[in-house]
Amino acid sequence: MLRICRLLLPIHQPEYNEASLSKHMTDQVTVSNIFRRALEMRKANPNGSLKDLKSQIINEFGRGAFPQPALLTIPEYDNITPEEDWTAGLPVVLRGIQNEDWTDIAHGIAISLEQVENYPKQSGREDDPSKEWRNRHKGIADAEEKNLGKWMPEELLAMAKRNVKS
Repeated sequence: MLRICRLLLPIHQPEYNEASLSKHMTDQVTVSNIFRRALEMRKANPNGSLKDLKSQIINEFGRGAFPQPALLTIPEYDNITPEEDWTAGLPVVLRGIQNEDWTDIAHGIAISLEQVENYPKQSGREDDPSKEWRNRHKGIADAEEKNLGKWMPEELLAMAKRNVKS
């Protein structure tokens, strides 16, 4: 039995230390890195076409490793534009990663970039106080006020309101 167990064990197990894992993680390009670089390219040449942007992405990243599909996100845009806008090109990026095709990856990044650029132009400033698409409390405020007034003693309710305002 011992002989079988030894045969099943891997012959060579690579040794990983913190430095080698850190180096591996920094060498790995992510979709967020490519998107941030596309933003920089766009700032440097705001009148450039998306076709030019795609070819720049392919030229810059095309010789490297493909991004991991597990890191398929652009999290810094979650509170800036609605998710359906910043994620618009991610299915195309995923297809590019799966098919190992930098043209699809660049095309998907360009789609997301175009959506992120167009959203503020078409809908006004995202941080405008009248736009409360991120305010999850808005829908339950009336019911909460009614229930708090009904079940909470007046002293506690007044204290809670003072604490919220300050």
